[in-house]
Amino acid sequence: MATAVIVDVVRTPSGRGKPGGALSGVHPVDLAADVLTALLERNGLESGQIDDVLLGCVSQVGEQSGNIARQAVLAAGFDETVPASTVDRQCGSSQQAAHFAAQGIIAGAYDIVIAGGVESMSRVPLGAAAAGGSPFSPRLHARYPQGLVNQGVSAELIAAKWNLSRDELDGYAAASHARAARAAAEGRFASQLLPVGDVVADETVRGGTTVEALAGLKPAFRTDAYASRFPDLDWKITPGNSSPLTDGASAALIMSEQRAVALGLTPRARFHSFAVVGDDPLMMLTGPIPATARILERSGLGIDDLDVYEVNEAFASVPLAWAAETGADPAKLNPWGGAIALGHALGSSGTRLLATMLAHLEATGGRYGLQTMCEGGGMANATIIERL
Repeated sequence: MATAVIVDVVRTPSGRGKPGGALSGVHPVDLAADVLTALLERNGLESGQIDDVLLGCVSQVGEQSGNIARQAVLAAGFDETVPASTVDRQCGSSQQAAHFAAQGIIAGAYDIVIAGGVESMSRVPLGAAAAGGSPFSPRLHARYPQGLVNQGVSAELIAAKWNLSRDELDGYAAASHARAARAAAEGRFASQLLPVGDVVADETVRGGTTVEALAGLKPAFRTDAYASRFPDLDWKITPGNSSPLTDGASAALIMSEQRAVALGLTPRARFHSFAVVGDDPLMMLTGPIPATARILERSGLGIDDLDVYEVNEAFASVPLAWAAETGADPAKLNPWGGAIALGHALGSSGTRLLATMLAHLEATGGRYGLQTMCEGGGMANATIIERL
């Protein structure tokens, strides 16, 4: 079997996903086209050498409809012979795109693939895809007669189950901003960041965030209906300990090791192991816990063999519960900050995390990194890479 390797990963800065955000004036197709073009230019490739382009995107309506991956390929000026497909595994969409790319290379179906993702939450708001009707059919309602909940409520249920206090949640969020601000100041993101116009840094990082300031924010997901359904719930999830709405794009250049060497390119890491799981759709965001157990079993590695863990910070309760269940070393968890600070542009987040994890392994001399993402509907992907 071929070995699937990562040659390069790039991303745009994270822009606030609301009108007036730093990237809100850029069409999502063009955001994605920017990272595609950059990968070719940085690595001296012609577009015709790319076998496929796989991009994650969650809200595939409006400006993100019509197979946005193909639109981005054409907008980037790629040869018309280059195919493309858009992937939706909710928040893990671009991580799944990277899995599909690497697995295709391992199987011998591809030599060179670009995998990534894009989301413009300022231009295509969260929930826009469901504006034409509910995705919850009569049969789904029959299976879950009490009804499912939104992700914010799931984050509340996780905080309650793992006895996470408001101080712990806010403390984790403030630390995420501090870690990201420090990493940015040290130039840790420089090799992966692709300026978009005059936007050269992540707009979402606020290094001065304090627990005291976060304590003044009100819970964001409590409604009368949910309060009636969960009367004993102590509501703690706020905008401050959640990831912000974000605009951004990212992409990885993935190829067989043999082809990389033949082209004179340097493989930076190889894909070691993969996992994807389904989990309780009510709790929804606990999927990284069984996904981690599965990938460790498949890889033959233990949690302490890993040098860094990138666990997506959709909400502070997610990585905190994950760490409590896995016994992971907190010092290795999102050491350069996570989505609470660096943003969560849904379709792009998987390869954004991959960029951060690879850069951290290279900066520290680490060998193995684990990435895992909670996903809407109660799913999770997990990936282990090995630095070369």
